[in-house]
Amino acid sequence: MRFMIIVKSCAEFEAEVTPAAPEELMAEMAAYHEELARAGVLLDGSGLHPSRTGWRVQYGTDGSTRVVDGPFAEAKELIAGYTLIQVRSREEALEWSRRFPNPAGRGKEAVIELRQLIELDEFPPSEALDKFKQLDAQQQAKDLP
Repeated sequence: MRFMIIVKSCAEFEAEVTPAAPEELMAEMAAYHEELARAGVLLDGSGLHPSRTGWRVQYGTDGSTRVVDGPFAEAKELIAGYTLIQVRSREEALEWSRRFPNPAGRGKEAVIELRQLIELDEFPPSEALDKFKQLDAQQQAKDLP
């Protein structure tokens, strides 16, 4: 089971010009991710630049698309970073999430959210699904040392 630990953004993260975090927080995050790696559950993790450097593609009901440049208004609805883990159960994911360091720093308000990734085997069989599975197998073969 794969889960994404989503670090919700905040006004402070959105205001940063360059990635900045107190040394203590960086050390806590590094130690946590090292622990995930030692346990063999870490797949990936990274922070994201503020929304002002991004864009959204909006799809209209008429089939049109429109690109909207950031920044986006509701910081609390944005994502500041993520950690992707693979665990045996929802309970194991919950335990790891409880140990996630406060991404805003001790004593500050912050939110992380966990969401389980949809696995290809959860979809009903189809020709299109077979193509996705083939692509997935090719990607996994590329990632092997």
